Amino acid sequence: MAAERPTVVVASNNPDKVADLLALIGDRFDVVARPADAPETIEDADSLEGNAIKKASEICDFTGSAALADDTGLFVEALEGRPGVYSARYAGEDASYEDNVTKLLTELDEAGATEPEQRRAEFRTVIAIIRPDGSGLTAEGSIGGVISLDRRGDNGFGYDPVFQPDEAEGATFAELSADDKNDLSHRARAMSALRLALEHEAR
Repeated sequence: MAAERPTVVVASNNPDKVADLLALIGDRFDVVARPADAPETIEDADSLEGNAIKKASEICDFTGSAALADDTGLFVEALEGRPGVYSARYAGEDASYEDNVTKLLTELDEAGATEPEQRRAEFRTVIAIIRPDGSGLTAEGSIGGVISLDRRGDNGFGYDPVFQPDEAEGATFAELSADDKNDLSHRARAMSALRLALEHEAR
C-alpha cells in the first residue's frame, strides 16, 4: 500500500504564484488551497526567509495543517540589490506588475545602466514549510540573469517580461513556455532543494 501523502496548505493568495507552486510540487503532497477567510499576512520581515516563514506559520496556525509559503525577490546589482525583499510592492503597496516593472526600468535608465553587464540581476526564492508541531524547513533557489531594455513575452508574471535568465539564450522568462521556465526557475530550484531536505529529514 502506498504511503499516505501529507497535506499542505498553500499560503499564497497570488493565483500566479500558486499555479507555479502547484506545477512544481508534483505528487509530493495533497495540496489544499488557502482558506478564503484566512487573514492577510503583513510581510514586514527584512528577509525573504523571514517573510516565507511568517506566511507559512500564520496559515498553519489558522488551519491546523502544515503550510507552505514562498517569498521571492529580484536583486539588481546596479540598484544596490533593489527591489529585493520589496519586489512585490516596489512601486507601492497596491502596485501592479506593470507598475513595478516600469519603476525598475526607469531606475536602471536613470542609473545609466544600458549595457547587459550593467544590468545583472538575480532572482531568489525561499520556500518554507511549517507544521502544527512547530517544526519546519526552508529551502532557497536562485538564478542569475540580466534585465532587458524593454518588456518581451506574454507568459509568466511579475518581472518575467524583463528578466533574461543566463540559461535561456537571451529569452526572457515571459518568452519561455511554462514547462521551460519550470525547468530552470528560481522557484523550481527552491522546490527541488526543499524536496531534498524533506527526503533527508525522512531518513
